[in-house]
Amino acid sequence: MGAELAGPTWNIVQDLHDILAYGFMQNAFVAGTVVAIMGGVIGYFVVVRRLAFATEALSHGGFAGATGAVVVNQDPFLGLLVFVTCAGVLMGILGDKLRGRDVAIGATLAFSLALGSLFLSISSKLAGEAVNILFGNILAISPGDVRFVVIFACATLLALGVLYRPLLFASVDPEIAEARGLPVRGLGIAFMVLLGFAVATAVQVVGVLLIFALLILPAASAQQFTPQPARATLYAVLIAIACVWAGLCIGFYLPYPPSFFITTLAFLTYVVTRQIAPRRLASSSRRRARLVPASS
Repeated sequence: MGAELAGPTWNIVQDLHDILAYGFMQNAFVAGTVVAIMGGVIGYFVVVRRLAFATEALSHGGFAGATGAVVVNQDPFLGLLVFVTCAGVLMGILGDKLRGRDVAIGATLAFSLALGSLFLSISSKLAGEAVNILFGNILAISPGDVRFVVIFACATLLALGVLYRPLLFASVDPEIAEARGLPVRGLGIAFMVLLGFAVATAVQVVGVLLIFALLILPAASAQQFTPQPARATLYAVLIAIACVWAGLCIGFYLPYPPSFFITTLAFLTYVVTRQIAPRRLASSSRRRARLVPASS
């Protein structure tokens, strides 16, 4: 695609007009933006609850589900959704305590990889499908796929909105939350199911192996700047959207997958914020320290 197109100009408005003149780019921008918003919101809780490894395990469970669905001639997204939901519930039940969580997640990951390997060996028609599942193909999303992404993302965010306050309390201080009567284990299982929905939706955009791009890195970058949940979530959403839009624009002009550029931009953002944020916070602390004697 990139070889047949003129490169970008300094007229950003005209470049965006040219990019959005294509229907497949419109679908990619809509789906990518929706997934970025969902990833930023869900990602905040993933980082706070230390579930990055769980996100990776769920994505591999989705790979097993999608390949299994292809073997039995079903929609890959349906199989992906079923598997990640079941895997999320299983990890939530087995790993309700932090010290047992890694073992439960690792066991689920190993079983998912084994299933995916089995399904790949059973069917010879999975080669091309497996590449799309693993790495994503946002430019191949159809209008029907966009509708699915929007519906599942909205349902996930709506459910998260209902659980927001108790889930935040249980995520930040689970011991006190449990002492006050909150169903911490039930909230953990519910969140794992929501995370499974988010993974199933995001896999269509960035693929199984690149799932960290939108569900982990923007939230991790945002938390370098502020400890406030609402502000960190907003920053995560903005970072995710910026990475998706920039990645799609770059991918439009270059003959390489946009998911690579999206992931690279998210990773670079995380690396840069890791360097900038500590200095910014230290500078703010020094300014506050100089103001204390004057105010006293």
